[in-house]
Amino acid sequence: MAQQATLQADTRKDAGKGAARTHRKGGRVPAVIYGHDRAAETLTIDSAALSRLLSTTSVATTILDVTIDGRAPVKALIREIQRHPLRATDILHLDLYEVKADEKITVEVPIHLVGTADGVRNHGGVMDQVMHKIEIRVFPADIPEHVEVDVTNVAIGHSIFVRDITVPKADILSPGRSADLLRRSTARRDRGHA
Repeated sequence: MAQQATLQADTRKDAGKGAARTHRKGGRVPAVIYGHDRAAETLTIDSAALSRLLSTTSVATTILDVTIDGRAPVKALIREIQRHPLRATDILHLDLYEVKADEKITVEVPIHLVGTADGVRNHGGVMDQVMHKIEIRVFPADIPEHVEVDVTNVAIGHSIFVRDITVPKADILSPGRSADLLRRSTARRDRGHA
């Protein structure tokens, strides 16, 4: 279910803005890995390798095998990517969170709508997707790349709620079972008169 990728990292001995800036100029991205009774460890990662990884994987649902200084790899998720405010392709810092195979974690997974709603196809309606991600609690190996929601039978005036979907091997956490996932499919001609 979950995507897998590998990442090489080196331990970083220096700290501070000046050191981080020096690493970035040298083609390295400052990073930190933390979690599960381990002290936070500062790292550097090759900028080009990280950019390639981020362009080919889904960040929120990919488990990384992080090899630090040639040691045995540890499993981790990307928790945060800090980017330059004007040059979005420039990564300033990366946070990695170590995960254990036998412990559930909380992740946000994208929602993909499948099919064309009956109200849109046959009655000229318009769908309003309210939620684009859903927060779930799941074992790392069972993280889905996305959650598919079939909208084929949604008619004018009907909605799909969080309680109407299931995610295999996962517990849905947010935003509540009665929240709208997909709002009414209203006719186009009626939208201006509501």
